[in-house]
Amino acid sequence: MLPKVFIDGEAGTTGLQIADRLRQRSDLDVISIDPAMRKDVDERARLMNMADAVILCLPDDAARLGVSLVTNKNTIIIDASTAHRTAAGWTYGFPEMDKGQRAAIRASTRISNPGCYPTGVIALVRPLVARGLLPVSHPLTVNAVSGYTGGGNAMIAEFENGDAPNPTRDNYRIYGLSQKHKHPPEMMRYSRLANLPVFAPAVGRFAQGMIVEVPLALWALPGKPKRAALHEALAHAYEGERFVRVVPLTESDRLTGLEPEACNDTNRLELYVFGSDDQARLVARLDNLGKGASGAAVQNLNIALGLDEWTGLEA
Repeated sequence: MLPKVFIDGEAGTTGLQIADRLRQRSDLDVISIDPAMRKDVDERARLMNMADAVILCLPDDAARLGVSLVTNKNTIIIDASTAHRTAAGWTYGFPEMDKGQRAAIRASTRISNPGCYPTGVIALVRPLVARGLLPVSHPLTVNAVSGYTGGGNAMIAEFENGDAPNPTRDNYRIYGLSQKHKHPPEMMRYSRLANLPVFAPAVGRFAQGMIVEVPLALWALPGKPKRAALHEALAHAYEGERFVRVVPLTESDRLTGLEPEACNDTNRLELYVFGSDDQARLVARLDNLGKGASGAAVQNLNIALGLDEWTGLEA
């Protein structure tokens, strides 16, 4: 019998992408709710408890409610919201983050999907902290830009629909100005930092794709590490990984710019170390709807169900 998978919130941006990926497969049975019953709690609970795995693509409060509806102790929950990313009892669903992370995901029934911005930050920073190249107390700054699909249906309508209640002509917009964005606690915890980073997010007039950047004044760090040492730490951390590519320095040095959409429709995460031996720009490029959302959820689903991790995913 094929594993049954239920996507709660299938009509949303992430849910639609996950459903599209899973319905192309012959090794899963994707069960769906009648659209007229999407708000019927009893029907949602029935489908969740008959499923081998549930993927929650909901706002935080709705995701917490969804978790409370699952009484089947064998049902695996993968939550794509931010509700449980730093919660006790939940396994962080970034398989490449640590050598033991895949085993932890495989053994868990409660898996939190990483945020798109934190995926880039953690991938760049955690190996440097582990090597002692970056102190845990370092005052980190994160600059990032994402496609507007990262803002959900309301932002998509704002950028795509001139008849929307609040259409915009903005080509580029910074936001999160109050420094109360929900992602920094996640970045801090899994990057193993002692303090919240200063997070400077932005949105651009492109649908999907993102760039996450961590600038570092190498001359101000203990030991004054060279750019090559940072690159070597990243290359070692992700050696052999299919979806994470640490771009060689020789290739990076040939570039005069970097656009955010090159990884779209893939589960690929590209890491760059630009700059000099005095100043470095650590950069991650990924699809905010791929490795930053739906691709990561599918990867976690594959691991949790004991399937081939790479099935249905494009590197």
